[in-house]
Amino acid sequence: MSFAFSSLCRTLWSRPIPLGWYFNKQWERKHGLRWPEALCENWVRNDRYLRTFTGDLPLCPCTLEQAVYDKGRYRPDKECDKDSNPTCLRHKNAIHCVVSGNPVAEGAEQQCCYDRYGFLMLTQDQVWGSRPRRNHNLGKMPWNEAGKVPTLSNWFHDMRPWYSCCHWQKEQSVNCETFRFERRPTQDCVGYQAPGVSGVFGDPHFITFDGTQYTFNGLGEFVLSRSVAADRRFEVQGRFEQVPKNQYGPVMATQLTALAMRGNTTTTIEVRLRPKFARWRYALDVLADGRRIYFDRESMRFQHFDGVTVYTPTYLLNQSQVVVMFDSGVGVEVVENEGFMTGRVYLPWDFINKTAGLFGNWSFNALDDFALPDGTVANLNLNNFQQIYYNFGLKWMLADRNIPGVGTALFSRENGRTASYYSNASFVPNFVKEPQDFLPSNRSYDVERAEELCGESYQCRYDYGMTLNTDMAHFTKNYYDSLVNIRNLNSKRVVSCGVLETPRFGRKLSFDFMPGAKIAFECNEGFVLMGDQRRECMANGLWNVPEYGYTYCLREVFYTRRIAFIAIAIIVCVICPLMICIVCGIYRFRQKQLKEDPAWQMTIPRSRASSRSNLRQLSGPDDDSDTDATGTLKK
Repeated sequence: MSFAFSSLCRTLWSRPIPLGWYFNKQWERKHGLRWPEALCENWVRNDRYLRTFTGDLPLCPCTLEQAVYDKGRYRPDKECDKDSNPTCLRHKNAIHCVVSGNPVAEGAEQQCCYDRYGFLMLTQDQVWGSRPRRNHNLGKMPWNEAGKVPTLSNWFHDMRPWYSCCHWQKEQSVNCETFRFERRPTQDCVGYQAPGVSGVFGDPHFITFDGTQYTFNGLGEFVLSRSVAADRRFEVQGRFEQVPKNQYGPVMATQLTALAMRGNTTTTIEVRLRPKFARWRYALDVLADGRRIYFDRESMRFQHFDGVTVYTPTYLLNQSQVVVMFDSGVGVEVVENEGFMTGRVYLPWDFINKTAGLFGNWSFNALDDFALPDGTVANLNLNNFQQIYYNFGLKWMLADRNIPGVGTALFSRENGRTASYYSNASFVPNFVKEPQDFLPSNRSYDVERAEELCGESYQCRYDYGMTLNTDMAHFTKNYYDSLVNIRNLNSKRVVSCGVLETPRFGRKLSFDFMPGAKIAFECNEGFVLMGDQRRECMANGLWNVPEYGYTYCLREVFYTRRIAFIAIAIIVCVICPLMICIVCGIYRFRQKQLKEDPAWQMTIPRSRASSRSNLRQLSGPDDDSDTDATGTLKK
């Protein structure tokens, strides 16, 4: 590329491509036939001088289900995505990988891959396991420094050495095992904590972080959740507008139409529901600091801003689902179907007892969910919608000014529509819960229809009774079920025994690390297995104590030598001292007898057969005596 052209165009038009097939002859001349080993050893030597980076990374979830629903910390890895790229070239046997959405302070990136059983794949078990990365694929601001360049820094420090150390060498080679076990080992999931989840949907209904379910039909802009800690701030705000009228006239209820969110000093992200006539191409508008952004091109699926990453799933082209990830681990998911939105907020455990708003205080105690901006807690009846409306919900309404404990609105303003344009504290919604109680008696069909569509979901029955819209009722129930399932999944305690290292020059017959798993070991040809042949993961999250020592594989040559040395040691340490003791004992016994009888001679015991032979010689055929040599009468 000429200098004149490069000064005008600073875009890399192709992805990085490994060119071992192209440069192999050149590398052979420079490094010899074993050029992959030379390249890998040079990288290992340099990487050992660099700072350790894995301590700042978030822990991997233990299962695929947990990874998919940790929207604040992990997003799909484009190189191994079950929805758009299931080939997983660099992670064979994996069905899905996730990576951390934002770089940590030093710019590193976590990667977690999962096999067909949904378990985390470890580099300690196989070369295709999850690998943490020194540099994030999205780079890090200001993006023009060494180690912070998007994609290229990641390839230079993490992807390139994988090719030279493992892909171009054998899996059991020394260099590949150095890469897998020392330089880029998988961090196991011991100690992983699933995020807390809250959400709003339908007409509108809320589920707090502690699981409290209530209905609040506020009209205007409100605080959904905000941090009350000075060191870790975030805000999520929602805009609610009146539901379109039905065939009987105005509907005295509201629905979610926009969300705005911001971290401590991050870019402000806003997600809006587009007007009905404008939803033919995109369902949602996404704004970053007031500027619209789009995700319809492959290179724009994941967009990184100051302290925040925004993406849409690769299988969606209409921008109907948007996920916003903040560098603090907070995640916001916005989903649209047929003009009805839902918003879900995912919080890491760093924010326990540090939140307030319509989603309540996350403290694992539902009694303090109705905390007010001044810090007091309202004592409310969940079935009394009117009490919740006036004594709690309206307290979190935003205005055109800064309200202590509430803050200011984050929404960008167009056409002079400020917070007061949308807000109406005098709006009186319907406070009755069940359709049979607020619908006229001549509309029994609508009551029966609500029961038929919704079953036990009062939120669905309420929405259908208010709007008579089957789509709204359907998606209210759908959003409710999805949120409850996510909360139940994240609340389950997953016990893991962690990494059980594969013996070098050996393999494990199973990669499971959950309680009850029994792992057997085998060694490669030419090696002998030493130590325990199998280990078991106990219910307390620990591997059982090995009875015969830790497992490892020993070369047969060394094993033979060891057996020979043991035999020699037994001879030297046991048999030789025993022989010396016997000789010494005989010598002392002889000396003692000679001292008592100088003419004493030690008789050598003979066998019975030998004695009889001697007797026959003494008593031959010509002997006429009556006695034998011993004086015994002859028979």
